[in-house]
Amino acid sequence: MNTLLAGDIGGTKTLLALYQDDGKVLVQQRCERYISAEWDSFPALVNHFLGAGNPEELQPAHACFAVAGPVRHGQVKLTNLPWLLEESDLARACGLEQVALVNDFAVLIYGLPHLQTHQQALLRAAPAGRDPLAPVAILGAGTGLGVALGCPTSQGLQALASEASHAEFAPRNEAEWQLKQWLQRDLGLERLSIERVVSGTGLGEVMRWLLATTPDTAAHGLAASDISELPAATASAAAAGDPLARRALDLWLGAYGSTAGDLALQSLCLGGLWVGGGTASKLLEELKTPLFLAPMLAKGRLSSMVDQVEVRAITDPEAGLFSAACRARMLMG
Repeated sequence: MNTLLAGDIGGTKTLLALYQDDGKVLVQQRCERYISAEWDSFPALVNHFLGAGNPEELQPAHACFAVAGPVRHGQVKLTNLPWLLEESDLARACGLEQVALVNDFAVLIYGLPHLQTHQQALLRAAPAGRDPLAPVAILGAGTGLGVALGCPTSQGLQALASEASHAEFAPRNEAEWQLKQWLQRDLGLERLSIERVVSGTGLGEVMRWLLATTPDTAAHGLAASDISELPAATASAAAAGDPLARRALDLWLGAYGSTAGDLALQSLCLGGLWVGGGTASKLLEELKTPLFLAPMLAKGRLSSMVDQVEVRAITDPEAGLFSAACRARMLMG
């Protein structure tokens, strides 16, 4: 029985957890949430966590920490914290044999082959199923839009972080063209990235555009909503039958599906395409409909290629920690 340390480090909060590996599945043993800014250093936080458990608790030798930032050569400087993290320094300071630092969205790639039924949901089956020797890909709309690729190797999947969400948003129809023009003027932007529309925040921007450009919306129930509350409020209003909110959600789902199809073409992810992020479980039933799936498949001459891709959603809110534990297990060789 091996014990592994997994972490998810953000500018606001840090989650640390111990997992036990019985050779088949990973089982979480203990998890703690910390306010990141309350700690002068990350090693101090880790050592506090390791020392706070049961005295008989098995200590880990291998760890993976998912971090909100780009990892280069085993090192990352967190954007909102005065922490410069380096893998070998962390291992020494925390009494660990080996540490891996991975971008907090790209880390999900390592968990994909090990997700149990309760951690995911099928959105669309592929005619021939998944090819275990082919690349995989994941995108996820949350506050922003995460994108990552996974390449199969003899040691398992190798995650590749991506900034594909910052490619330029390409309107597919008149409504999306009008949305793009309005957002660029309103936000003072020279170009509009995909993430500005296809993200949780983007759903709020779509609703804000409709409220600003549709006649007689001054008294609409969402007109006075704060922009931070507008995405969730839009989804709730759409579910309750509000026609303007429904229009916003439909447009957003179409743009999301089209982006997913583009990623399938860019990555040739015949090993599977996953949808993650905070909106995946909240809008799961919507993602199973043609509102999302039809634009994904509508890729002209290459629609038949996208048709071969199986699509699943990650529904486990702790998928990041679980995936970090999967990466830590890979360090054991």
